[in-house]
Amino acid sequence: MARRGISSLFFSGVLVSFLGAVLPVWRYHIEPDYLLIGSYFLVQNLGILAGPACGVQVLKRKGLGFTLTLGCGLACASLLMLAAFSPPASLWGRLGGLFLLGFSAGLLNTSGFHAITPAYELHRAATLNLAGILFGSGCLVSALFLAGTFFVYTVPSVLILMAAGPGLAAGVYARSKIPLPAEVQQPGLRDAMKDFRSPAAILFALLLFFQFGNEGALAGWLALFLTQRLGASPATSIFLLALFWSALLVGRVAAQWLLPRVRHGRLLMGAVLVPMFACLVLFSTNNLFGATLGVLLAGGGFSVILPLVMEKIGDRFPYYHPGFYNGIFSVALTGGLLAPASLGYFAHFLGIGVVMGLPLIGSILVFLLLIGILLEAKLSAA
Repeated sequence: MARRGISSLFFSGVLVSFLGAVLPVWRYHIEPDYLLIGSYFLVQNLGILAGPACGVQVLKRKGLGFTLTLGCGLACASLLMLAAFSPPASLWGRLGGLFLLGFSAGLLNTSGFHAITPAYELHRAATLNLAGILFGSGCLVSALFLAGTFFVYTVPSVLILMAAGPGLAAGVYARSKIPLPAEVQQPGLRDAMKDFRSPAAILFALLLFFQFGNEGALAGWLALFLTQRLGASPATSIFLLALFWSALLVGRVAAQWLLPRVRHGRLLMGAVLVPMFACLVLFSTNNLFGATLGVLLAGGGFSVILPLVMEKIGDRFPYYHPGFYNGIFSVALTGGLLAPASLGYFAHFLGIGVVMGLPLIGSILVFLLLIGILLEAKLSAA
């Protein structure tokens, strides 16, 4: 049950990362409309926030298998809708497709985090790590698929082929009887509210918001930025975006090995300073070698932050089941999509170069918040 349920996080990664990879496919590198692109991210974010709110009710009434089927079915429908309304077709149809895309990702997040409850009770760190790997793999596959088919098929054909994956998954989930895990005993509302009024909870929420914002800003605009600043082909830029997701994915796997062996202070310094340097490299480079180096450094540096934070959250709030992480994940994804949405409005007035400025500032904020979390943990232990 857990294996089938957790696979939904792979499709969530495909959906969440879709917009950053599809912008060059929609030819926005030729006639960029930064305000419209920012609105795309904003609409998708609204769908991601609405999905979990409805998903909890669907889970209670219809069960996990139905919710997984519904999420994948809506994902398939949203991609087909975007295939029908790709530029220069109706803008309103495209916005509706992006909202539905985000909504289906929210449903899949809710289902996936509830499905891993039994495995989470046995191996907390390994289960959360696996969830992150599956989500990152979905992001990587989305970029590779769009880059590999860029010169082969028309845009509607590419999106129709992409819709086949969640469509087939919906059929598999519909034929599987997946019971909803037993509800895990949770603390009372008053105890939970006390925790979420604590400085630690506020620091964790802010850190995840800004960290996913840094990753989302780069992932959402990297392909468009490289195409416009370097003159690289759209396919090459999307492949570099896939390289970013690869570095992020490999780095998070390596971070799990490093955490018990390397002092967290050293990991923290590297995880903050390396992405800052990477943003400067990407801003100043004029060739593909510099761009490749910057992408690898950014992905590798960002990859260490999340395992550090999730380990601290698990230690500080050990009694929460994975449904709690679905809420944290939604907050993080909100930052991950609000950042590229705001970049669209900033780029309209300040130019495409601002794409590297926001992650640079965000990395400094993440550093300060991590220092605050470490200090708060020492004071609480005392």
